[in-house]
Amino acid sequence: MEDQALPAIPVRHKARVRILKYKYLYILLIPAIVHYVIFAYLPIYGITLAFQDFSYRRGILGSPWVGFKHFEALFAFRGFWQVFRNTVVISIMKLITGFPIPILIALLLNEVRGSLPRRFYQTVYTFPHFLSWVIVSGIIFNLLSTDGVLNQTLVALGGERVNLLTRISAFRPMLYVTNIWKTAGWGSIIYLAAIAGINPELYEAASIDGANRFHKMLHITWPGIRGTVGILFVLSVANIMFAGFDQIFNLYNPVVYEVADILDTYIYRRALMMGMDFSSATAIGLFQSVINFILLVGANLFVRALGEEGVF
Repeated sequence: MEDQALPAIPVRHKARVRILKYKYLYILLIPAIVHYVIFAYLPIYGITLAFQDFSYRRGILGSPWVGFKHFEALFAFRGFWQVFRNTVVISIMKLITGFPIPILIALLLNEVRGSLPRRFYQTVYTFPHFLSWVIVSGIIFNLLSTDGVLNQTLVALGGERVNLLTRISAFRPMLYVTNIWKTAGWGSIIYLAAIAGINPELYEAASIDGANRFHKMLHITWPGIRGTVGILFVLSVANIMFAGFDQIFNLYNPVVYEVADILDTYIYRRALMMGMDFSSATAIGLFQSVINFILLVGANLFVRALGEEGVF
């Protein structure tokens, strides 16, 4: 007698069994789900402001629809393209200068002998992350302002005062350097976690085969974290239109608006300091999100073409 095929288990039943089996894990997810629903998904309806002439009296539901009026006005405004160019340039330079540094720090920390020195260096590198940009900007002002430590030293040595905070040619490099100083150590933690997941037997086998530390780093450590690098690269590219509001807002001044004013600071001034124009500010924010989404998809396709998994 031939064996009869067992009836297939419905997908809904499988999902129900899985949820009951891991019910406590799903319960732990509830606060995160509620948070994202309230603060990430419900506010999406506010995007409609970009296509309305917002009125406080009428509210979002009652404000008149104007189509692409605010987008056309923004694209026709000459200053918009200046801040757009600043945003792209600053973000790309931050990506070029700042993205490889955490990888290098993680690779070097992995080569440090002894847990105590490694923890010391890791603490030193990650500490700046816990300082807000308000505090960091205060430190920079005390160092680089007209009466700061740098100028006092120059005057004591017979030189002339120079204010780097108001010098257009020096402002962007200062952004790149301070961004690396503040974020590189914290960014290396993810790569160190990826390195910790590499099978130590691979290093032992490489040592038996005569590989030195550089060979192990090149042929074991780097392939072990390459997937993580690809994912973080995609996420970094997807944030190019957000050049770092906190940093620039706390460091820039009207003298350097030409090279420092970005879309986020422009939105801030337009929405809160130039007549509460929420519709135009929303249009700019939607424009940023669309560009970032396109960059996310493009970067993900690029990473997958290199043989990595990517984000999706």
